[in-house]
Amino acid sequence: MLVLITYDVSTSSIGGTKRLRKVSKACQNYGQRVQNSVFECVVDSTQFAALKIELTKIIDEEVDSLRFYQLGNNYRNKVDHIGVKEAMNMEDPLIF
Repeated sequence: MLVLITYDVSTSSIGGTKRLRKVSKACQNYGQRVQNSVFECVVDSTQFAALKIELTKIIDEEVDSLRFYQLGNNYRNKVDHIGVKEAMNMEDPLIF
């Protein structure tokens, strides 16, 4: 299923900057960045649960926020892209 993850981490303190890097790195392990604080992740339900737990442990719920949008398995019909930074197919093999 495709999950869109958005986050807002307060960086007004040194701890905030560290949390922001950790959230970004955790999301990169599961998907691709499509905007500054937005990731598209193709995961199964177990991976999604693990990612939510991991991110929840990182943030400070008093000043930060996370949003998860579950677009499901038929996401290709639900996502339109216009402009630069063309999206890659999340189901293709990644070759570096």
